[in-house]
Amino acid sequence: MPNILIKLPQDAFPARHREMLVRGLNDAAARAERILDDAGKRFLCWVVIDEVAPGGWTCGGVDVTAQVLPCVVQIDVPAGVLDAAARARYVSLVHDALRLAVPPTERRRLSTSVIVRDVPDGCWGANGVIWRLPDFADAAGFAHLQTPFSAASNSVQKN
Repeated sequence: MPNILIKLPQDAFPARHREMLVRGLNDAAARAERILDDAGKRFLCWVVIDEVAPGGWTCGGVDVTAQVLPCVVQIDVPAGVLDAAARARYVSLVHDALRLAVPPTERRRLSTSVIVRDVPDGCWGANGVIWRLPDFADAAGFAHLQTPFSAASNSVQKN
């Protein structure tokens, strides 16, 4: 149940390739976070793509977008969903999603920066209320967090 914010150079991923990228990012989230294969559960994976205009992306003060295809991905997940192995897998899956979505005509070298951030329990609000890990586990169906407390303690209305 992540929020995934991605910054890409403007027009680097035409419509069909953007769609491939969004599918790949959703699949990466589902695999790494062990979200159940259910459309309602996967609806909670939000992806926002922000395109950066030419000249708006520099490295060391130099616009390198003519040589490099930089992509920055920030993933926010509820604390307690990922262990170290799942986090490493997530970063690899996100890189693969980007690599596979790059148009075949693209000649720049892909360069990714993926940041996975844990949001401390009690610090994520949705629809005006604070959600805790059991709420997320119930809503997203994290396979590895399904315990008897998940459904019983989910007393927050999420509409």
